[in-house]
Amino acid sequence: MENKKCFCDTGLTFDTCCGLYLKNNQKAPTAVALMRSRYSAYATHDADYLLQTTYVSERPYYSKSEILKWATNNKWQKLEILSYTENTVEFNAYFLDNNQKPQTHYEFSTFKFENNAWFYLDGKFQ
Repeated sequence: MENKKCFCDTGLTFDTCCGLYLKNNQKAPTAVALMRSRYSAYATHDADYLLQTTYVSERPYYSKSEILKWATNNKWQKLEILSYTENTVEFNAYFLDNNQKPQTHYEFSTFKFENNAWFYLDGKFQ
């Protein structure tokens, strides 16, 4: 994916943006950086990363196969960050479903910082 623009819409290349976290095992320095990398993980079908960056108490509620199914059944178009604080991110994720119908996933996500790493805790949807 060298020189390819990052899926998270920062304008940076994947290798200098979310690739640092997905491929190079670096830790996202902020909740918003983790949110962006999780969007890129959906776009690249990296269910392992999505599970690893979910807070440990929440992992039993997610299955790798269901994450992978949702990631691969949709074509990820764009991420729009609406607002964020130190531990929350409000966003729209735009995608085409398996019928090529445009969809928008809105979420207000909460993140937790523990053991020098950010984790996805939960999200409120509309």
